Amino acid sequence: MNANRICHIEIDQTHLAAPTPEIEQERKVAIFDLLEDNSFALPERHEGEAIPEGPYRLLLAIRERRLVFDIATQGNDKVGEFHLSLSPFRQVVKDYFQICESYFSAVKTMPPSQIEAIDMARRGIHNEGARVLQERLEGKAAVDIDTARRLFTLICVLHFGG
Repeated sequence: MNANRICHIEIDQTHLAAPTPEIEQERKVAIFDLLEDNSFALPERHEGEAIPEGPYRLLLAIRERRLVFDIATQGNDKVGEFHLSLSPFRQVVKDYFQICESYFSAVKTMPPSQIEAIDMARRGIHNEGARVLQERLEGKAAVDIDTARRLFTLICVLHFGG
């Protein structure tokens, strides 16, 4: 089994608003998909010091207006923690929420061709968020695009309440 992966993920929901049913569904699907298939590798520490081998447990949180990745081994030994500024995510998260609202409304009333067009735009914004996340994680953790997409969904869930 691949050690460069996340085996457990938790979202710190302290101080978060109750999610809408749509947001809660997005969270559940993202966590399920993430645990089914992901790639999450940590770089060596300074001077070649080895990082404890994965798989890893990940706690995502927002603390003091920063995105926190709190990482532990599968046995729950602390590996480390890093914080990312939320500023680079603000616009793409805002755009993503707006397009999701349009999508959820469209599903109820619009023909399939219009729903498909909105969904394509939604996927494009989602990919942009994943790209921003990969850039922000550079030097801290390496993730593939699918893992970045699922983590971006979870960042959106945190933004919803943060």
